[in-house]
Amino acid sequence: MPDQLAVVRGRIAAAGRDPDEVTVVAVTKGHGPEAVVAALAAGVVDVGENYAEELRRKHEAVGAGPPAPRWHFLGHVQRRKVRSIAGAVHLWQGVDRGAAGAEIAARAPGASVLVQVNVSGEAAKNGCRPDETRGLVDELRGVDLHVVGLMAMGPTGPPEAARPGFRQLVALADELGLPERSMGMSDDLEVAVQEGATMLRVGRALFGPRSPAPDLRR
Repeated sequence: MPDQLAVVRGRIAAAGRDPDEVTVVAVTKGHGPEAVVAALAAGVVDVGENYAEELRRKHEAVGAGPPAPRWHFLGHVQRRKVRSIAGAVHLWQGVDRGAAGAEIAARAPGASVLVQVNVSGEAAKNGCRPDETRGLVDELRGVDLHVVGLMAMGPTGPPEAARPGFRQLVALADELGLPERSMGMSDDLEVAVQEGATMLRVGRALFGPRSPAPDLRR
């Protein structure tokens, strides 16, 4: 893991940014708790999961440290799953509906969240429409959530295809005065860094291919 992290940081630098200015969120989806331990040992404290059950199990397995991971929930927020992980999550990155935000606020008052925006227009991707972003930010603030930024996924296709959407996300974040911009993954991180990402969600480039874990995805 230290070697892989060094490669990722090198890619950030080659894209023109100081690696210390960009948070690498280690995505351990499909890997066991040992991946979390490896991330912590390499100095990465921000760890992301897409499935509530997988986050809950790894949180219990790894414990509170030190060092302790800062858990990011990256998946679509299902209201019925919020209760099981509310006490563990440091940042909710996939909030795209007011109802999901209200459930988080009920279980974790004052929680930090990112609004997920569908900048690609692909029906298969979650996220609010760009023109709905301001209203959702206001709605989430109205239930006392701490909206710290925006999140987006690049479109299916070559990395360069992500540039217009990432640029749009940064413009929206600037317009709303939000400092965090979570965008970019293993394949398109250079484009994201060049367009102003403050967080990268990196899995395969750190841990290699993942194994499906269908029993944890329900």
